[in-house]
Parts: sequence; C-alpha cells; structure tokens
Amino acid sequence: MNEKNLISLQTLCTHYSIEISFVDALNKMGLIQIEIIEQNQFIHQDQISVLEKIIRLHNELNVNLEGIDVVLNLLEKERALRDELNSLKNKLRLYEND
Repeated sequence: MNEKNLISLQTLCTHYSIEISFVDALNKMGLIQIEIIEQNQFIHQDQISVLEKIIRLHNELNVNLEGIDVVLNLLEKERALRDELNSLKNKLRLYEND
C-alpha cells in the first residue's frame, strides 16, 4: 500500500479532537480499518469521509457505536437499492424506446 495515502491516527485524533480509544473501538467493530506500520497506526485517506460521518453521528446526534453500525449499514443498503432502481429504470427505457 502506498504510504502517501495513509494519515497518522495521532494526527487525525488531534485534528478531530477525538480519543484514540474511540478509533480503536471503530476498528474492532469493523467500521474502519487501521493500518499498522512500524508500530505506528494509520488510516487510509479513503476512509476519512466515513470517519467524519461517524464522528458527526456520535458527537452531534449522540449515537452510540452500535447505532452507528446500524446507520451505516442502512445507508449502504439504501445506496444499493438506489443503484438497483436506476439500473432497472435504464433497462425499462430500452424497452419503452422499441
């Protein structure tokens, strides 16, 4: 993995004013993945948006970790259903144009 795309966990925790234990708990639940390189913890930059969403849910709405897991799963299912609906609409348009 390219180390340029990794962000130090310590830097993220300082920037977002969160505890490392909070991020460790997210990692244990499988909500984010922590990379360990030479005893330093990193998060891939692609996961920053998920982490920000989790932090907002936790801090602004007081949702606990289990609730965050449920919310993220429901959002993923909603996205998959929306994609499937768009696909079906496109197929239907093919038949309507005949």
